[in-house]
Amino acid sequence: MKRPRSSLVAASFAILVLGVAWIAFFVSAKNPPRRLVLATTTSVADSGLLGVLLPPFERERHLRVDVLAVGTGQALAIARRGDADALLVHAPGLEQEFVRSGYGVLRTCVAYNTFAVVGPTTDPAGIGTGIGTAPDVTSAFTRIARSHTLFVSRGDGSGTEVKEWEIWKKAGLNPKGEEWYLVSGAGMGPTLMMASEKQAYTLTDLSTYLALEPRLHLALLYPRENRADPLLLNQYAAIAVNPKKFPHVNFEDARALIAYLLSPAVQQKILSYGLDRFTRPLYTPLQGRCIR
Repeated sequence: MKRPRSSLVAASFAILVLGVAWIAFFVSAKNPPRRLVLATTTSVADSGLLGVLLPPFERERHLRVDVLAVGTGQALAIARRGDADALLVHAPGLEQEFVRSGYGVLRTCVAYNTFAVVGPTTDPAGIGTGIGTAPDVTSAFTRIARSHTLFVSRGDGSGTEVKEWEIWKKAGLNPKGEEWYLVSGAGMGPTLMMASEKQAYTLTDLSTYLALEPRLHLALLYPRENRADPLLLNQYAAIAVNPKKFPHVNFEDARALIAYLLSPAVQQKILSYGLDRFTRPLYTPLQGRCIR
């Protein structure tokens, strides 16, 4: 019996589709999508900024960005092993040493925010409420130490921990080993959650705190509004891993990522990020100009 012509056409079409699918499979298996490994501080991930910035870049470059969100110290260590292509970090001294040592190139400052001290709404150390609030962040840390009120440190080699210890040193204090001094060993989000649960003080970047504030039982205590403290400046820099050090790194896309982050459209997106939820921007663009 003769098969109807429509059935033959349908069968031929199905075979054609199957063949195209197999060809696509083998081509994709042979040429997997390009991959860029970005080692970054947890704060830009925890605040949600990377979730907004990276997808358009991935579509534009036809690649996948694998984000390793760790403390800045860990991010730099990963890059020193040649296990990352690019960095987005916030510890200027460590970054400059990384570049001087020949591991990084094209260090470019993308944006900044500020660090802040948050803690229990009752503010037992009296750093930000009532009369006689702390005049500067070293005084705030001194009051926390003298009152033996719980303080949670990240303790993960992050840029935030580097800044914390800069403040302790300026205050002439070393709280390591004290019963009131706790270490989370985790990123900014988990550290804030731990401080909230234990009703402790901690140092945080302002953006991550504001992004997580609805889930926290913590108050922003220092600095108060309209009070600037130069010591609390928190600058974020992008760095490409040096291809002369590690020839296998994806330098082309790392350089493209830095250019993308500095483009006027993305710098504007950074400035407007969070304005739909907060009364102030979470980040201020730097347009490639490093403050330090």
